[in-house]
Amino acid sequence: MHRSMDEPTGPAELFGARSHPAVSREYADPGGDGTPLPDPAVLTALLRRYGWQRRGGAAGRYSRWSPPGPGAGASLLVPENAAFPDTDDLLSEALTALSRSAAPSARDILVSLAVPSDEVRWWREVPESAAGAAGASGWAEAEELRSAARQILLAGALAARGRAGYYGARHRRKARAALDDTLIGPAPGGRRLTAFVPVASGRAVAVQLCHALHATREAVDYQRATGGMEAFDSAVAAGVSRELTEALVTLVRGSEGAGIDLRWAPAAGTPDGCPARPAPVEFSPGDLPALRSAGARYLREEPAVPVRITGAVVRLRRSGPRGAGIVRLRVLAGAEVAHVRVELDEEAYRIAGHAHLVGLPLRVEGRLERRGGFRRLTGASQVAPVQVDEAERDRLMKSLQENVDFFEEACAGEEP
Repeated sequence: MHRSMDEPTGPAELFGARSHPAVSREYADPGGDGTPLPDPAVLTALLRRYGWQRRGGAAGRYSRWSPPGPGAGASLLVPENAAFPDTDDLLSEALTALSRSAAPSARDILVSLAVPSDEVRWWREVPESAAGAAGASGWAEAEELRSAARQILLAGALAARGRAGYYGARHRRKARAALDDTLIGPAPGGRRLTAFVPVASGRAVAVQLCHALHATREAVDYQRATGGMEAFDSAVAAGVSRELTEALVTLVRGSEGAGIDLRWAPAAGTPDGCPARPAPVEFSPGDLPALRSAGARYLREEPAVPVRITGAVVRLRRSGPRGAGIVRLRVLAGAEVAHVRVELDEEAYRIAGHAHLVGLPLRVEGRLERRGGFRRLTGASQVAPVQVDEAERDRLMKSLQENVDFFEEACAGEEP
């Protein structure tokens, strides 16, 4: 069952993200279970970031903050620093008040306090319907924003693994793993979305995304002013790729404009080589032709990659009892893809079949082709089985048993 993005039950998940305790018990009873209290300066910075207003207080001792908007709830007393005896009491009371606050930003502040996170914010400008004016959002509209956000974060994670104009299937497992702890919290209306990328596991992704987004904006401006695509070629070094340009097309398509804003975690400070407050990056429907052309260019020009792959044979197929055939390998080493498809001549196909029967992986050299997303190996040579230890051999034999129908089909040939 799909859960509405606007349900107030906690941040929605992105990739393998888990629900965060910041919106439940830890700050509902601060300090009761030994949860450390945040630095007052960090709490103050977050309140200011989310539009809370300072309304006075005792100078040098504490400040009073009110949530944005009329009638949003009670104000908070926040100590200026940790030098006073009642600092912990004031912080605990402030966090308890935040956990009970009706202000929409209160939950996001608690999430940022619980796990220091860089924030990536998306917004789309779309014509407002009568339902939208009442605070509802269309299913398709909300899903488009969520899909675009997912693709943009993945593009940043791919760039953090290495630079390429087109990744295809390469690096995806590790890129997704880098986003496992990312949390996402939608804003009412389905037109805005915020992702919390933990500094400990995802700062490299946020930094790379910051560079790549600004490089994309500059390349689009250059293309629109001169008609030339050269800026997109140099932008690859900053992390721009087909995956990112396609994600931005998804974000902008069907809107009147869209943008991304990135904020660094106050508890971790500004990363090296980045501005303390990166400017928001905005795109309009007029940018779509340049983005689409760049994506096609990256796909066309990314070269094939020479590789030496070790993989377990998981499927064999050929049209008859003799001749060349197609082998599918689950990649164990040599390339950052999960599976590859290889066409082998008769002798190499026989070697692959024997390796599969006895539970041995296969080693093969060739070129990983960009066509099909770097899932196809061409020019296969040096095909040979690889010796492995008993534990790995047993695991591969279990894989054989699970795929025995495929193997029998390959040995017998197709039915006439």
